[in-house]
Amino acid sequence: MTRRSWRGWLPCESLCVRLPAVHRRRVLAPARAATYQTRAHKYDNLKSAVLERQGSAIRFHPRLLELAGHYHFAPRPCTPGRGNEKGKVERQIQYLRHAFFAARTFRDVDDLNTQFRRWRDEVAHQRSHPEQRDQTVAQVFAQEQPRLLPLPAHPFETDVLRTVVSGKTPYVRFDRNSYSIPHTHIQQPVTLLASATLVRIVAGAGAEEIARHARSYDTGQTIEDLAHLEGVLAATRHANPSTGRDRLRLAVPAIATLFDRVAARGDSLRAHTARLLALLDDYGPRELAAAVGQALERDALGAGAIAHILETRRRQRGQKPPVPLALPDRPGVRDLDITPHALESYDALTRSDPDDPE
Repeated sequence: MTRRSWRGWLPCESLCVRLPAVHRRRVLAPARAATYQTRAHKYDNLKSAVLERQGSAIRFHPRLLELAGHYHFAPRPCTPGRGNEKGKVERQIQYLRHAFFAARTFRDVDDLNTQFRRWRDEVAHQRSHPEQRDQTVAQVFAQEQPRLLPLPAHPFETDVLRTVVSGKTPYVRFDRNSYSIPHTHIQQPVTLLASATLVRIVAGAGAEEIARHARSYDTGQTIEDLAHLEGVLAATRHANPSTGRDRLRLAVPAIATLFDRVAARGDSLRAHTARLLALLDDYGPRELAAAVGQALERDALGAGAIAHILETRRRQRGQKPPVPLALPDRPGVRDLDITPHALESYDALTRSDPDDPE
């Protein structure tokens, strides 16, 4: 594509999508035309274009060379310290910044691109051509287009490709957001592919797709697939049952719902189970059931919130705090269940024996 056809025509997607910007600009710009001209494209000496330079000896980025071979152009870096070598390109970026982006609002990237296309056709392309003042940019481009080469049959692949590993929870991080994955791939290396609109996760030798999400451009967001959460819940239910957890479910049936919601959030159940067992011993099943019910209604999940509710109820009744029973750390003592002895036999000791002469 000649410099003339670039003037006032650079697509908006190349400026607002946070992907490899240099490579994406060169892909999206030809994609808006039916043809392009073989020529050299100038680049600054940024790392995504020039990896190393010693005088006239230049080592280009491999991806840039792939892009140049795909679209049949030669990359040509600017001379270091010569800002005048690509002034025309910089002026077009400045024109876009002030004439299009300034004070413009938009919902999302699609809305921004729609506004750009309308602005490009109705404003930018209707300007007088800087070298042929009697014609517009659109007219000059229409005259030039039949002499350009056809585009390749397939567009150049510009998706971000990155190997990621989740933590103990079924989420992988990308671009300051979290995306859910199946629990079967927790703490295993997977491959993340990000386009302008999608985030895909593949795994295995066959690159099987295990997750697909709409890409978020916010910060600190958690993007989840309901099937992934249901898989975590199913795995939690079928895990080896815990004696302490079973004891809690028998004493307070609503704790099963609490455990499901805590597991869906990605928290470990072990710490919650240990503290809830201690609360069961201190307050009893009736008080613990009432506190769990309030916690579920308020969506205040976790043993800490339940302990706070129990302590508040105790103070409202004016009762003294429970005194913890200190036991040795030996499992045989802590896990020992004792059946209380009937106290009626002790009462019999205080009764007098009618056969006793005294």
